[in-house]
Amino acid sequence: MEHGQQEQVIKAVQYREVGSDPVVVDVPEPEAGAGQVVLDVLAAGLCHSDIAVMGWPAEQVPFALPLTLGHEGVGRVAQLGDGVEGVAVGDVVAVYGPWGCGRCRTCAQGQEQICERAAAEGIRPPGLGRDGALAERLLVDDARHLVPLDGLDPVEAAPLTDAGLTPYHAVKTALPRLTPGSTAVVIGVGGLGHVAVQILKALTSARVVALDVDEDSLDLARTVGADEVLRSDEKAAAKIREMTDGRGAQGVFDFVGAPPTVQLAHDAAGTGADVAVVGIGGGALPVEFGRIAYDAAVRAPYWGSRSELVEVLDLARAGAISLHVERYGIDEAPAAYARLHEGKVRGRAVVVPG
Repeated sequence: MEHGQQEQVIKAVQYREVGSDPVVVDVPEPEAGAGQVVLDVLAAGLCHSDIAVMGWPAEQVPFALPLTLGHEGVGRVAQLGDGVEGVAVGDVVAVYGPWGCGRCRTCAQGQEQICERAAAEGIRPPGLGRDGALAERLLVDDARHLVPLDGLDPVEAAPLTDAGLTPYHAVKTALPRLTPGSTAVVIGVGGLGHVAVQILKALTSARVVALDVDEDSLDLARTVGADEVLRSDEKAAAKIREMTDGRGAQGVFDFVGAPPTVQLAHDAAGTGADVAVVGIGGGALPVEFGRIAYDAAVRAPYWGSRSELVEVLDLARAGAISLHVERYGIDEAPAAYARLHEGKVRGRAVVVPG
């Protein structure tokens, strides 16, 4: 920087020290290097994964702090590095979050969320290891991570990059089980769960049963199309068995992942069921002959592929899915995280930096 030239700064929401609350700070404005893109952030979603990361003890934090949070982002292209093709300044794009090496077998299939080289090469998603979208500007390492928004509302679209993509990936994998006459159970109708209900209604003819402990969340489940709603308690599995004539559900999607909900998923699963434990609430589901329904499959889905993100955005354009969002300014982000942690956010919290 030349003498007398003042460094340009932007606002960002950072997790700065282990055990601390997120704060709004000034950070240097990013510059696009060769092959990189800088976005003016239009919207960034808040996620329970962020809360989990900020709750880890020091020995479990696998990256350096401070860290700019936010792994759900939409922005307008502001700057292109040398050699960038496929996007232009002014384009409005969604950011595919689970970055990989771009060269291995799974990346070649668009499944960067399970990149074979990411761990070895220290590649981490924005907001979950490298500076993320909760800032006025975001540095993206490659244009392949950008998907055109094509008219979608940026605020409603930002959470689709995770809260839409993750349940879509979970449901799409389970589609062979969700035939006419089947039952799908969604446990936890929060940011991801209320989208899962809509995806199930859009992609399958299964009866969708939504469970939660909160009445507002159950009302949201009804609003977005659930066929049945149940309070998530010790009686829920028996009620699911009763409404399925003893067969149980063919698809169970647990978006909480706590010990009680994982047990509920186990108890509700019928023969040949697909059980997806998506939430990160610390629960574990043992798989052993005789302890779970015959021929049941248990998975722990992680995000989704780039092509699946394109499909999610297509579903949103078609009006098949939409997100209930609460909007916050960037200075309100710490308070929004507090609301999220306290379970007071209905749907998804989204920060609009501008």
